[in-house]
Amino acid sequence: MAAAAAAAVGGPQPPQPELPAPGLALDKAATAAHLKAALSRPDNRAGAEELQALLERVLSAERPLAAAADGEEAAAAGGGGGPGAAEEEALEWCKCLLAGGGGYDEFCAAVRAYDPAALCGLVWTANFVAYRCRTCGISPCMSLCAECFHQGDHTGHDFNMFRSQAGGACDCGDSNVMRESGFCKRHQIKSSSNIPCVPKDLLMMSEFVLPRFIFCLIQYLREGYNEPAADVPSEKDLNKVLQLLEPQISFLEDLTKMGGAMRSVLTQVLTNQQNYKDLTSGLGENACAKKSHEKYLIALKSSGLTYPEDKLVYGLQEPSAGTSTLAVQGFAGATGTLGQLDSSDEEDQDGSQGLGKRKRVKLSSSTKDQSIMDVLKHKSFLEELLFWTIKYEFPQKMVTFLLNMLPDQEYKVAFTKTFVQHYAFIMKTLKKSHESDTMSNRIVHISVQLFSNEELARQVTEECQLLDIMVTVLLYMMESCLIKSELQDEENSLHVVVNCGEALLKNNTYWPLVSDFINILSHQSVAKRFLEDHGLLVTWMNFVSFFQGMNLNKRELNEHVEFESQTYYAAFAAELEACAQPMWGLLSHCKVRETQEYTRNVVRYCLEALQDWFDAINFVDEPAPNQVTFHLPLHRYYAMFLSKAVKCQELDLDSVLPDQEMLMKLMIHPLQIQASLAEIHSNMWVRNGLQIKGQAMTYVQSHFCNSMIDPDIYLLQVCASRLDPDYFISSVFERFKVVDLLTMASQHQNTVLDAEHERSMLEGALTFLVILLSLRLHLGMSDDEILRAEMVAQLCMNDRTHSSLLDLIPENPNPKSGIIPGSYSFESVLSAVADFKAPVFEPGGSMQQGMYTPKAEVWDQEFDPVMVILRTVYRRDVQSAMDRYTAFLKQSGKFPGNPWPPYKKRTPLHPSYKGLMRLLHCKTLHIVLFTLLYKILMDHQNLSEHVLCMVLYLIELGLENSAEEESDEEASVCGPERCHDSWFPGSNLVSNMRHFINYVRVRVPETAPEVKRDSPASTSSDSLSSLHSSRRPKVLQRENSGTAQVFSLVAERRKKFQEIINRSSSEANQVVRPKTSNKWSAPGSAPQLTTAILEIKESILSLLIKLHHKLSGKQNSYYPPWLDDIEVLIQPEIPKYNHGDGITAVERILLKAALQSRMNKRIIEEICRKVTPPVPPKKITAAEKKTLDKEERRQKARERQQKLLAEFASRQKSFMETAMDVDSPENDIPMEIATAEPQVSEAVYDCVICGQSGPSSEDRPTGLVVLLQASSVLGQCRDNIEPKKLPITEEEQIYPWDTCAAVHDVRLSLLQRYFKDSSCLLAVSIGWEGGVYVQTCGHTLHIDCHKSYMESLRNDQVLQGFSVDKGEFTCPLCRQFANSVLPCYPGSNVESNLWQRPSNKSIQDLIKEVEELQGRPGAFPSETNLSKEMESVMKDIKNTTQKKYRDYSKTPGSPDNDFLFMYSVARTNLELELIHRGGNLCSGGASTAGKRSCLNQLFHVLALHMRLYSIDSEYNPWRKLTQLVEEMNSQQGNEEQQPEVPILYHDVTSLLLIQILMMPQPLRKDHFTCIVKVLFTLLYTQALVALSVKCNEEDRLAWKHMGALKKNACDAEKSYEVLLSFVISELSKGKLYHEEGTQECAMVSPIAWSPESMEKYLQDFCLPFLRITSLLQHHLFGEDLPSCQEEEEFSVLSSCLGLLPTFYQTEHPFISASCLDWPVPAFDIISQWCFEINSFTERHAEQGKALLIQESRWKLPHLLQLPENYNTIFQYYHRKTCSVCTKVPKDPAVCLVCGTFVCLKGLCCKQQSYCECVLHSQNCGAGTGIFLLINASVIIIIRGHRFCLWGSVYLDAHGEEDRDLRRGKPLYICKERYKVLEQQWISHTFDHINKRWGPHYNGL
Repeated sequence: MAAAAAAAVGGPQPPQPELPAPGLALDKAATAAHLKAALSRPDNRAGAEELQALLERVLSAERPLAAAADGEEAAAAGGGGGPGAAEEEALEWCKCLLAGGGGYDEFCAAVRAYDPAALCGLVWTANFVAYRCRTCGISPCMSLCAECFHQGDHTGHDFNMFRSQAGGACDCGDSNVMRESGFCKRHQIKSSSNIPCVPKDLLMMSEFVLPRFIFCLIQYLREGYNEPAADVPSEKDLNKVLQLLEPQISFLEDLTKMGGAMRSVLTQVLTNQQNYKDLTSGLGENACAKKSHEKYLIALKSSGLTYPEDKLVYGLQEPSAGTSTLAVQGFAGATGTLGQLDSSDEEDQDGSQGLGKRKRVKLSSSTKDQSIMDVLKHKSFLEELLFWTIKYEFPQKMVTFLLNMLPDQEYKVAFTKTFVQHYAFIMKTLKKSHESDTMSNRIVHISVQLFSNEELARQVTEECQLLDIMVTVLLYMMESCLIKSELQDEENSLHVVVNCGEALLKNNTYWPLVSDFINILSHQSVAKRFLEDHGLLVTWMNFVSFFQGMNLNKRELNEHVEFESQTYYAAFAAELEACAQPMWGLLSHCKVRETQEYTRNVVRYCLEALQDWFDAINFVDEPAPNQVTFHLPLHRYYAMFLSKAVKCQELDLDSVLPDQEMLMKLMIHPLQIQASLAEIHSNMWVRNGLQIKGQAMTYVQSHFCNSMIDPDIYLLQVCASRLDPDYFISSVFERFKVVDLLTMASQHQNTVLDAEHERSMLEGALTFLVILLSLRLHLGMSDDEILRAEMVAQLCMNDRTHSSLLDLIPENPNPKSGIIPGSYSFESVLSAVADFKAPVFEPGGSMQQGMYTPKAEVWDQEFDPVMVILRTVYRRDVQSAMDRYTAFLKQSGKFPGNPWPPYKKRTPLHPSYKGLMRLLHCKTLHIVLFTLLYKILMDHQNLSEHVLCMVLYLIELGLENSAEEESDEEASVCGPERCHDSWFPGSNLVSNMRHFINYVRVRVPETAPEVKRDSPASTSSDSLSSLHSSRRPKVLQRENSGTAQVFSLVAERRKKFQEIINRSSSEANQVVRPKTSNKWSAPGSAPQLTTAILEIKESILSLLIKLHHKLSGKQNSYYPPWLDDIEVLIQPEIPKYNHGDGITAVERILLKAALQSRMNKRIIEEICRKVTPPVPPKKITAAEKKTLDKEERRQKARERQQKLLAEFASRQKSFMETAMDVDSPENDIPMEIATAEPQVSEAVYDCVICGQSGPSSEDRPTGLVVLLQASSVLGQCRDNIEPKKLPITEEEQIYPWDTCAAVHDVRLSLLQRYFKDSSCLLAVSIGWEGGVYVQTCGHTLHIDCHKSYMESLRNDQVLQGFSVDKGEFTCPLCRQFANSVLPCYPGSNVESNLWQRPSNKSIQDLIKEVEELQGRPGAFPSETNLSKEMESVMKDIKNTTQKKYRDYSKTPGSPDNDFLFMYSVARTNLELELIHRGGNLCSGGASTAGKRSCLNQLFHVLALHMRLYSIDSEYNPWRKLTQLVEEMNSQQGNEEQQPEVPILYHDVTSLLLIQILMMPQPLRKDHFTCIVKVLFTLLYTQALVALSVKCNEEDRLAWKHMGALKKNACDAEKSYEVLLSFVISELSKGKLYHEEGTQECAMVSPIAWSPESMEKYLQDFCLPFLRITSLLQHHLFGEDLPSCQEEEEFSVLSSCLGLLPTFYQTEHPFISASCLDWPVPAFDIISQWCFEINSFTERHAEQGKALLIQESRWKLPHLLQLPENYNTIFQYYHRKTCSVCTKVPKDPAVCLVCGTFVCLKGLCCKQQSYCECVLHSQNCGAGTGIFLLINASVIIIIRGHRFCLWGSVYLDAHGEEDRDLRRGKPLYICKERYKVLEQQWISHTFDHINKRWGPHYNGL
């Protein structure tokens, strides 16, 4: 093939005339077939030449791009098809040629047949949903596409779903990355034997055509690239070129998808060097090729990748020979300084002015290998393609094409090498890029596929120096943003650090390179090479040192900083990602003894780097004051490798430690950080702004702590274990600036610290010592113990969810470390220490997640306050842990009071660190402890309980860790010191505790000579004076004794500490230089030396015993327990001492002291015998007393305040419980609305604004706070019991026509087709959709008060969650959401009692009265305030719902509309209340939905308005119900006018409401009963008619005869058989029963009707009416509803309504017909009603029948039923296309009411500025929408113009939500939550229960 191609290029080809013009496809096919044949011959030179010529012409690169360049204007002016046409043509040719004359699709299919792919290799881009299974993955980056994941078996595995950030590829089938057990069915390794061999001629054409095609593509890329001017890449131009090339690249991509056979051809083409050389050398006459080659060279040069001009020419002349020499020369030329590097000049221009005074530093380093950075020589298409891919900033299409090829193994290796070769160039392009985020993602998309494979990474490391390249490239990258370090010695510092303000760090631009580095270091073979290569380690430490000391903070002492820089996060991220993570990667390979050498290497170069650093910053022995950096990566590298060496590699610690001086230097900076943390928490850095607190918090935060604070503390522990303990302790107190505080005197002056900070700094110092001495994280704990301790600490602070625990527990950041979240050990430890609390629902809608809470035994034995303090980011968490601990002790009865933090036994120290315990046994510490105990006992200021607690903790630690064998104190004390009596004789705490100290001299040492005079000369005295005279010599006289030499590094403020060490002979020694209270000189006066000798006469033991008395407040309270019970000494672990307060702690310590030595025991007994009252404070001045009193008063005030607050809170709580129980609609507490005693004449209301009580009057009406909302809940009732399921396949669809709303709509439109419009609007109710629901919280207010309240809300600028302009407000008392006020009708209760008396009038009289009363026109009352309010509230009610839900009339604006709307509002509210009661009234009056109902007031308002519309008495249905009309025929008179609706088609409940609302209010009870009785007759008749239509012809005949026989019986009118038979015979006169066609059979119910089933049918038909009527009666007349069983509901309700005659016997079975009370002879009126039906069915029998059968048994409304597993919803909907715009929406959502699929926020589906969700919420729920957001698993509620996130009904196995599917764990439905959601929807309480509402501005 190569030969053929070479021959083809041989010479310039003359155009060949015999080729047909590329016109028709047919010609192409023929040509292709001809060429294929020619090429198949053995001698194929001619064919090859012919093909070349054709390709030359078809693929000429000149045409399209010239067109693209010049054709822009032409195209704009309408010049032809632009460049596109030619390219399409070229593609067509290529396809034809590849197929060799056949069809292209068949060709594709043929090639696919030979695909041996055992790899999936599917490439995806950002936002794709993929899976990661940790159980199957070998590499942490392993990922699977959804299809492979679901086809494989991952049950029980630790997997999660994730949204790809940068894109990726499916690893299924790649055993390098994942275990074979996880492969899916398609990729379980196929053996390549069963794939047939590819026939030679199938791909022969491809081998010829593709090289030209790819070359053509490269030419395009060369042509299109213009070096951007002024270094701003004109992205527009680049994108334009890329758009033009879209079809070509897509064509290549399609080729890769043809499978393995085609991929191997492509690999050949892309990697063949000969082809590349022949085609691209730019030789020959072809001007175009020449030009293109020049452009390529220019592009290379501009990228800083080639050589001076003259060499360019030379390169052009003899390319083949020139390569090597070129490279050599280039290398020679480039080994200047870094300063001459490509990017330096332009970088300086754009960066320097922004940086202000801090100039960037350029390093000159000629050591680095320049060839890595500057030499690129392309030898194949693949290499140049990658070059252009980078140049064009990684266009997605190109990336996908390059990645799609990866399943080809040969290609994978070649591509990886090419990628490595271009690595430096990638870095440069990335740095300049303006879209660095996108570009970073694309780079990682590629590199993660290459470097996750260990075999490949190893190969490239060996063959291409991958590690050298990476380290060098990282170093170069960081060098562009270095500045001079200002740490320590600002002027002369030679150290440089990265500048965290630079974009490179701020935008994390470096992360792709760092993440690649971390990725390859995770492979053992690669990491070993790194650790063995000394040169690399040196370079790497050099890199790490750029971060050492970055982001320096200087404490502001005068004013607040004007600009708080936020660079600190960039600094922490950089240290974590660029330093710590590679470190953890390396550490993971240093686990066994054999790897000792590596650790030695790292430690060695680390120490060298540290030494260089100390030299560079001119560090001697004292850190510069008031500055701190949190970044010491070199220290941390050193510490972590030390820890690993001891823990895993059994190295001897001393063999890797430096000398003492270096250790002293090493400890300074980490100690400085610890002291600064205390300063920051003491608010000493407050002028530096919030960001410094942010740094302190980030330093200990869970993601950073084990790379920051843990190594620091460990390093300090190592230093402490090896340095002189006295030196270390004194350093600590000096760093914390509290040396001056440690004096026996009651007053002192601190030169370095303000008084208000002293206490917290002292607490900080002691806490630090406790942590330092008790933390064992790196000193001997096993991994599982560490995990357990971390977990216990987190759980003690708060109950935690599983995911937050995973997040809070610092895992080893390197993914291969073994402690992976969710790993076995995590789960087992969790189940050992914690109990799971399942998610619960609290009333009030706040939904809990599943939580873990510590087990009781954990509180009892494992609660470790030290660990909690170390791990808390916020100080309040420590308090929270203590509070929970206290609560546990109270609950379990272990300790009633306020306990102190418990003392916890520690794991034993690793032998290497035994020296650490010497800190507890050094005199300095003992003096400090003694002094503090004394000061606390004497009540000196600035000491807190916390200080005492820490002091006792340290004493106890010392007792626990005392070395018994050192009882001979001389062993531990160095030579020249003799025992002396004043301070302590030895250094063992046990013996020092009993040592009495008699006198202490305190004084003000301002002048040094006095000190000298006081202390007799000793070895160190000279050095002392020299300390004072000069600032500080670098290293003091070395000839001094060992201790003195160590002390020469101590600051001058530590003279006293030196005296302790120098041990000036016999005189009383003092701790520090305090002032005595009597002669305290003012700071300004001349320094005086006042000496006072305090008489002390105490030992630590005696102080402890006195403290016990002081704490308990009793004399002689301590009595040694062993005097009573000698057992105590034998069995020391006594549980009663485990938990308790200070008294317990003191007792525990004394017991331990007695146990440790008999002497102590004896002395304790002695002290107890002769104890005296506590020594009163020696010298307390008046001023001091005053401050003490002040403290006390303050404390008392604080306690009082606490008490008041607690009382207030409990009162508030009890009020909330009674008044504001909005939470659940079921168990509301009755609010008394107008339920005054009967003797009061008028109802009295309380106004919740002005607090006055009184009746509602015409002039000053009172109103109920109400919320009006449109509701479509009723319309969602369905007639089948089975709830609808959410569709999760294409087949399942939900059709709305069986909903209540749809059925009612159909009925109304049917009536309107055939009957008179005004009559239709009286025959039905509306409001099933968009009905107005009125609810109240039950509070009342004066309407004028309400107006002023609204005014004040309007002026209130606070952003509320509601819109005052829309009339919204919250109830002033209970804060429930409301939007209107419903006026209360003035009226007395007595009156209503009168109305309720039963009258003995006959039903006929009552009917007449009703008719008369309805006939009276309802004049609107005079213009009073009340009537105005009534009018305005009616307006509010109308405006609540949309116009389409109010206007059903054919004549718009007709009054009939309003009439219909008003009585339908009443209907809606009654029906909804019925639903809230569960759909029936069996529970009777017990249900409280009515107690807070406002129906009574609502009825008044509606009635008042309805009486304005009098119904013409002609048309009043009342007459048709109660009178017989004489002439039946006259109605048929005028045919052309539409008839009225027959009375049997009327909806009886609507009639009831019309009748009642037309009556003057208040209504009389007997009128009400009369109306009900009359309507019941109609209802019963309707039931009979419906029954007759339902049954078949034979049944009808049988019933007709059966009833006819009984017709003459006395109670014929009350027997359903007689009535049914009469109905049938009447209706048979019309055509209703004819039309018995085939369709009739479908409606016939197959059951045989027995008398029982008929009775049940009739009762069920009538029940809905009875329920509504009973509710109405309950509200109007306040009668209680009786409760009953379901089967007797009918009889109970009918007797309650007065339908049943009182004398009715209930023995025999109940018959519904006995409730009938006919106002006129039954048969006459029935026949009249049937006549109307007959006359209608004459013409429309079908419709007539349909209208008669009404479905009355609606089931309760439900939301859709959701599947068990969320994944089923997600997989179906997240790829589903939107029906409107046919795109896959970015945020798909689905309506849980009706199952409609909508785009959230989708602009594509916007209509008149309403987005789809808002629009749907209006159409489906009249303004209420409940949507499940598919990509987030949360539910969002839209209510009118507001929305809120409700939460999720899907929880994971640990009972947690996974919002936005961030964790991607499997989620399961939580039925309780879904029930709560449904309940809130049905009861319309979203507004009250959910608190966080915001406006959506129609944008959802």
